[in-house]
Amino acid sequence: MRMRTLGKTGIRISELGFGSLFASSLGHGYEESRAAVGRAIELGINYFDTAPAYANSEEILGRTLAEHRSMPLVLSTKLGGRPQPFDARNLQQLIQSAETSLKLLHREVIDVLFIHEPDRPQQYDWWTDADAAVGPVMEALDELKRRGIIRFTGLGGTTTTEMGHLLRTAKFDVVLTAFNYSLLFREATLEVLPAAEALRMGIVMGSVLQQGGLGRRYDEVVRSKPIWMSQARQRQFLALYAFLDELGMPIVEMCLRFAVSYSAASSILMGPKTAKQVEDSVAAIAKGPLPSDVLSRLDGIAAMVPFRPFEEPMILPLANPRGYAGPGMANLGAGVKVGKPQTP
Repeated sequence: MRMRTLGKTGIRISELGFGSLFASSLGHGYEESRAAVGRAIELGINYFDTAPAYANSEEILGRTLAEHRSMPLVLSTKLGGRPQPFDARNLQQLIQSAETSLKLLHREVIDVLFIHEPDRPQQYDWWTDADAAVGPVMEALDELKRRGIIRFTGLGGTTTTEMGHLLRTAKFDVVLTAFNYSLLFREATLEVLPAAEALRMGIVMGSVLQQGGLGRRYDEVVRSKPIWMSQARQRQFLALYAFLDELGMPIVEMCLRFAVSYSAASSILMGPKTAKQVEDSVAAIAKGPLPSDVLSRLDGIAAMVPFRPFEEPMILPLANPRGYAGPGMANLGAGVKVGKPQTP
């Protein structure tokens, strides 16, 4: 497994990381999660990411990693969603959440603590001054760092303009960007990635399979054009599938090799449910970055839809194309629970 440096932190991490959303009750059970984590470590993966919002992932991951105490592993987790009801401006809650993460993960220190989605509309109200990225959460991060509970801080989010602004405050060490950098989605290249590179931040790429939308092919669904899919997006998917056929390359391999082709990325997160998925991802990324001519063709395909159509769900419901009921219910088609909007 090739290693990369996590920006200005100096930490060396595996270029393929383990995103632990499904190493939880959302996956296939403890034994399957244990097997996946163990296989990842055997294959040289040393970076694991989790969050309190990922069901019981911290507990499962901590219990599993306790069997590998001799390994120099790097862990990141997040602030957000714990305890319930969660108050993003409660300083004591934020500190206690990190302390709970430390206990669940069986760690002496958390390598990177992210603020979880400080940018998504109607998620959490973190800031007393959003322009300057000021709020109790920054006091919590300073206190946790002073006490040695965390080493570095970061932002984990899904937008580009707001995340770019927050990064340019130069208050964070690492960025985890999700849903906006993949074969077909390039919004992160507008502001997030340029800002992170300028500040020498560690860059972690999440959801490069678009939470399953690029995890396998959906030829029949795309050709049928679900009601939420724009004509431009349909043409784009069909062009991608034709290119995959031309190369004879599996879509997951292309996704992972595309992401690792971005040289400034520190690590690309996979989100496996099984040990076999870990093995397949490691085998794919071992083939290295995509050739420049393939990347150029992919740039052209991505440019067919430079911005998301208004009605399009963030998590594309290709596995359940009839479950979509309009922009306000965008995530329900993918089986994702939508949180209650905050009271203004």
